[in-house]
Amino acid sequence: MRISSDIKEVGRGAAGARSLSRERARGVMAALLDGQTSALETGAFVMAMRMKGETLAEICGFLDAAQERCLRLRSDRPVVLIPSYNGSRRLPNLTPLLALELARAGARVLVHGTVTDPSRITSAQIFHDLGLPPAHQQADVHAAWARREPAFMSLDAMSRPLQQLLDVRWTIGLRNSGHMVAKMLQPFGATRCLRLVNYTHPEFGALMADWAQQEAADVMLLRGTEGEAVADPRRQPRLDTRIGGQRYDAASVPAQDGVVTELPLLPRSNDAATTALYIQSVLGGERPAPAPLTQQVQAVLAALGVLERCSSGGQVLRA
Repeated sequence: MRISSDIKEVGRGAAGARSLSRERARGVMAALLDGQTSALETGAFVMAMRMKGETLAEICGFLDAAQERCLRLRSDRPVVLIPSYNGSRRLPNLTPLLALELARAGARVLVHGTVTDPSRITSAQIFHDLGLPPAHQQADVHAAWARREPAFMSLDAMSRPLQQLLDVRWTIGLRNSGHMVAKMLQPFGATRCLRLVNYTHPEFGALMADWAQQEAADVMLLRGTEGEAVADPRRQPRLDTRIGGQRYDAASVPAQDGVVTELPLLPRSNDAATTALYIQSVLGGERPAPAPLTQQVQAVLAALGVLERCSSGGQVLRA
């Protein structure tokens, strides 16, 4: 499939670039994922999109194509989906702690993401040091849940074509639309899932809120910690929870105001082994969990309770 005309549309520069329709965006992403484009076309398109920025229609179209090529999983109960595609550079990566706290409270949790990053500490590395094996298929996910543990599945296992698109980063030096789409994947079909989606720039947070409303998605939006969808342990971020696309205040948390007067006790190093030991000490009650993370756990569980009631035929009460 030739996408030269699409590259021309989105690559005309800040003033002349045109956006793709949802259907056309789906077609282009399908071509990229199916290997129907040359390396030159792929690089040109993702760079043009990087310069232009995605519209709501393009995000939806890209996600449509990615969902069609994603592994299908099953669950008879709502699931918490935590994407982990950034890892940590300076702070400890506490995404595994969030997932473990939720699983210990009885939630079904699937963390998905990349396994390695030469410049960051990934959740996969920390799960490995915690002795938690990755899930490769449906049975592995359910085995983890039976142990009241979160399941971690690599994007390569969920969608190898999408992982290959993300790997273009190592050639051109920049992330692309595939990274955004990966964070939004929902592999459980009609099962209600609470997706934790982080953003770095406020404009992208607003775009994600528009997406959730249009698609009636169940989602918790937050300004991520170094790109991870976990609350910053030093200051409570705003948690914007939406059920069926509509804001649900009972499971939303305002951002902390004022000056931070007390910092949590965090490990001095953020390497995987040290972070794993810290997480074990928190789970064992030797150290307190950072207050913002505890607040996020409570908000996620509140939202999950709503989804459980919806799945069993109950009504959602708007707060």
